[in-house]
Amino acid sequence: MTVRVRIAPSPTGNLHIGTARTAVFNWLYARRHGGTFVLRIEDTDRERSLPRYTRNILAGLAWLGLDWDEGPIYQSNRIERYREVVQQLLEQGLAYRCYVSEAELEEMRTAQKAAGKAPRYDNRHRYLTEEQRQAYEAEGRQPVIRFKIEEPLEVSWVDLIRGQITWNTQDLGGDMVIARADGYPLYNLAVVVDDLDMAITHVIRGEDHIGNTPKQILLYRALGHEPPQFAHSPLILNPEGKKLSKRDGATSVAEFQQMGFLPEALKNYLALLSWSPPDGEEIFSFEKAATLFDFDRVTRSAARFDWDKLNWINSQYIKQLSPPELVERLSPFWQAAGLELATVPDPAWLEDVARLIGDGIDRLTDAPSLSRFLLQESLSYTLPALEQLRIPGVAEAMTAMAEALQTVTSVKVTVETLKPLVDQVAKTQGLKKGLLLKSLRAALTGDLQGPDLMESFVLLQRRGWALGRLQAVQKLVA
Repeated sequence: MTVRVRIAPSPTGNLHIGTARTAVFNWLYARRHGGTFVLRIEDTDRERSLPRYTRNILAGLAWLGLDWDEGPIYQSNRIERYREVVQQLLEQGLAYRCYVSEAELEEMRTAQKAAGKAPRYDNRHRYLTEEQRQAYEAEGRQPVIRFKIEEPLEVSWVDLIRGQITWNTQDLGGDMVIARADGYPLYNLAVVVDDLDMAITHVIRGEDHIGNTPKQILLYRALGHEPPQFAHSPLILNPEGKKLSKRDGATSVAEFQQMGFLPEALKNYLALLSWSPPDGEEIFSFEKAATLFDFDRVTRSAARFDWDKLNWINSQYIKQLSPPELVERLSPFWQAAGLELATVPDPAWLEDVARLIGDGIDRLTDAPSLSRFLLQESLSYTLPALEQLRIPGVAEAMTAMAEALQTVTSVKVTVETLKPLVDQVAKTQGLKKGLLLKSLRAALTGDLQGPDLMESFVLLQRRGWALGRLQAVQKLVA
């Protein structure tokens, strides 16, 4: 059997992180078994499906590197196919036209609740006569199509993650609507027809679909087919064990991209939500993961989203980037922060900036604040930095450092050429070296925290900014 799996997002919103995790599991399983990964867009909800959400979904999957083998296939292009199947079920006596109004349905539910029963459709129009149907149509009622669900009946399947699952059809809410009055199919019908036509062998999706599975199995069998295998993965919850929401920081893949996460890092983290590789490693290539992934290592319990772990994984991937690669990844974030890259001395200088800050960032969005003093000529000072520069003797030491720096302008400045100057100024000005270095950082960067001071000093000198900042201290504290 050739494995065929699918990811089938609905374009009623942006690509959700839960859908992305489902896509990761499908992609890994397909690649593990040399199968086919199909992308289907379930856009039959005409009111809520929007082109911008479709574009977001496609862009998000592409950004993550989850390349699909077939598709995208749009349900909206398959309406006639669904209508054919609905007609087939009607002709076989497996479905019927239901004329019950919304008001009648609400009255039914209210009475059931009052009697302490679970709300459900009571199948009242299952056996209408032709005269009754004509009478309802004469009133102008537009029927929905309902699929007959026989009761009592047990529907069972062996879930690849959860094992044996059994539902009684008495718990399915009565005969199921499979098409609206306008002829448009509802989810359970469309997904079954699609999976049959696309020869899907494994349906890998979130556990929130478990309740749909027995209904879909009944439809598969009514259409003369055995269902595919099912695997229902756990939900992703926030650290407090509640449904992940925007209050937790982000829910869509596009937001994670904007927050400075690398696609390979986010994909790595998503794979670890409810799955672990046999060797226990937490940083791995997706090529390796594709050789290891299977459902026997997917847990049944809900996954807790851990921002600290995601940040750590992202930082590890950032450290693996070469300086040119890191510059490429950082450039959009520098530019978004208003930092001008066109005036940098040369590409090698910018790569040295990336090398300097690379080990100190968890997200790409950390870079602008860490490197602003290197990329923006005008310098702003924090209050602690100003207080540092106002310490008696510090301004004079910065002037002395500027004078010493001018003696080496004809020499290529390196950390090795600057260290003796620092020692010399500390000695001549009678300052402890620690105080001098702290003050030097304040003068050159405008802050008391930041990347390696001497490397920063070298980069500023190569750009021609170090001398001016040292000379500016006297006026700054005057």
